[in-house]
Amino acid sequence: MARFEILDSSMAPLGAGPAAGDVLFELGLMYSVGRDVQVDLIAAHKWFNLAAMKGNADAIRLRREIAGQMSDAEIAAAQRAARDWLRGNCELPVMPALPAAMAVPPLAA
Repeated sequence: MARFEILDSSMAPLGAGPAAGDVLFELGLMYSVGRDVQVDLIAAHKWFNLAAMKGNADAIRLRREIAGQMSDAEIAAAQRAARDWLRGNCELPVMPALPAAMAVPPLAA
């Protein structure tokens, strides 16, 4: 069976918008129990962490459970992976330019 990794949050719910907590939670389950993939606690922790950020209470509980089976280094790797995924998949708001009247003049040398 093919292995799919969601690299773009807009693809997670079949292109319907940003990744929902339930979709991220399902990825965590998939990696935590080895459903169609090898068990990977780092990946499971990452997906549960992302689902927890979306408000999934079950993800919070399961993330805590698998963290008990992981070393500190593995947990740190999972947290880095979640941050990297967020960095590449979150749409950051664009800050509007300040009007000229509000612009701060450059410092004199």
